[in-house]
Amino acid sequence: MPVHVYLDANATEPLRPEARAAALAALDLTGNPASVHGFGRAARAMLEGARETIAARFGTRPADLVFTSGGTEANTLAISGLGAGRRRIASAIEHAAVREAAPDATILPVDRQGVADLARLAALLAEGPPAFVALMLANNETGVIQPVAEAASLCRRFGAHLHVDAVQAAGRMPCDRAALGADSLALSGHKLGGPAGAGALLLAPEAAARLAPLIIGGGQERGRRGGTPPLPAIAGLAAAATATASTIDLAPLRDAAEAAAIEAGAIVCGAGAGRLPNTTCLALPGVKAEIQVIALDLAGIAVSAGAACSSGKIARSHVLAAMGLGDLAGQAIRVSLPWNATEADITAFARAYQDMAARLCRRAA
Repeated sequence: MPVHVYLDANATEPLRPEARAAALAALDLTGNPASVHGFGRAARAMLEGARETIAARFGTRPADLVFTSGGTEANTLAISGLGAGRRRIASAIEHAAVREAAPDATILPVDRQGVADLARLAALLAEGPPAFVALMLANNETGVIQPVAEAASLCRRFGAHLHVDAVQAAGRMPCDRAALGADSLALSGHKLGGPAGAGALLLAPEAAARLAPLIIGGGQERGRRGGTPPLPAIAGLAAAATATASTIDLAPLRDAAEAAAIEAGAIVCGAGAGRLPNTTCLALPGVKAEIQVIALDLAGIAVSAGAACSSGKIARSHVLAAMGLGDLAGQAIRVSLPWNATEADITAFARAYQDMAARLCRRAA
């Protein structure tokens, strides 16, 4: 029987036990946080406690944190509520949640390692009126970390707004909105090991004052996002955010997985740049990504190719294409280690990957 190893944490992390316990405790509360009676006050206390926890963990004031349904909504809220009327600039490696919310954005190129071109950003910022700039903190496919603090300095010089999609980075590397200099920053609960259904947009005070809502009605979130908050998911998000502070370093396990793949003929995309400790993007020349994903799945190893999407369809990676990797953009898989990954998981992956590569590369030849 094949083993069953989950190495697709960048699609969604396994639920952390702390998050499960917090969500279950919230499910036991009956009140609506907007109600003034005792049941409502208890729910409100839990909601605001979660807000304070997340704000402190990721560097913003509690009053400047807006709960959302997830990272996609947080990104869309920032783009629509803060970017309206501004020319938009987005890096070539942004997630579809940003790309599709800002289809008119000027594309900021990246180098062959997948790092944003700051010289080009400076030139773009100098070309016109203040812009809205979207630059993710770490890429979801390659794990490559972006020079966000340096970009923030440029944006301040030119009066631009910097929005940071930190969905993949949060909990896996230092992530503090104020320290980075971001004007807005998006989070997603299930990428931290919380339940799906909750995220947050963290704002600088000036941005919080001018944010236009995307969902109206009800007056929740200080009028910035209508709708009764999903308290169990939010409580789980806060608990997961706290738990990530003590997560083990996954880099040695990632490096072991890479070593085994390289031995089998793989190329590590973005290997020359700083990367998230849990993420590697492995290209196997001549073998389509979807064939690799299926072969590994049959061997009991769950990985992905690029970003997870609603249809499950595997497409050529726009991230790797932007890095100038040509045909490799359709021949790479993403291996992303969850918070509870073990040496046994990597041993199983290494065996399955090397067997797969030997079989498929021989067939491709």
